[in-house]
Amino acid sequence: MLANIADFFSSGANLMFFLFALLAIGGAIFMISFTKVVSMVVSVAVTFLSLAGLYILLEAEFLAMAQVLIYAGGISILMIFGIMMTRHQGGEEQETKRTLHSTLLWIGILGLFGILFYAFQKSTFPQGEFNAPEDNTLEIGKLLFTEQVIPFELMSLLLTVAFIGAIVLAKREEE
Repeated sequence: MLANIADFFSSGANLMFFLFALLAIGGAIFMISFTKVVSMVVSVAVTFLSLAGLYILLEAEFLAMAQVLIYAGGISILMIFGIMMTRHQGGEEQETKRTLHSTLLWIGILGLFGILFYAFQKSTFPQGEFNAPEDNTLEIGKLLFTEQVIPFELMSLLLTVAFIGAIVLAKREEE
């Protein structure tokens, strides 16, 4: 067992995968554990950047750059502007609610880890050579603007409706 773990960490790519995965999971856990909104945004940004690192390890450079530009950059900045522009009252929650929340959080984390560990142990992964295209970005662009143009436009419409809904909710909060 210890020899398998040492073999796993002998490769630099495996070590980086473990580091990025640990940062992504840790950022997500900290995001739901923190009570201050700014700390939550920083935790989400760490999770987004870690996911971009995982995409780079998977040789999906386009997805990594989109992750950094759209999520780590755009969404995090949008959240910070939202915090700055709204009246945020930092009232502390009751400690009993927080203890119950933390206990349920750790039970959920351990349960999810157990389920994933069992699923990975019982599953068989396909073996073989993967032939990636020469230029990932070109292939994604071709798919987005030919076969996937309708879902692409529907997603932009959905994001526009969500943005308008956020504005309406913010206006309602002022009144």
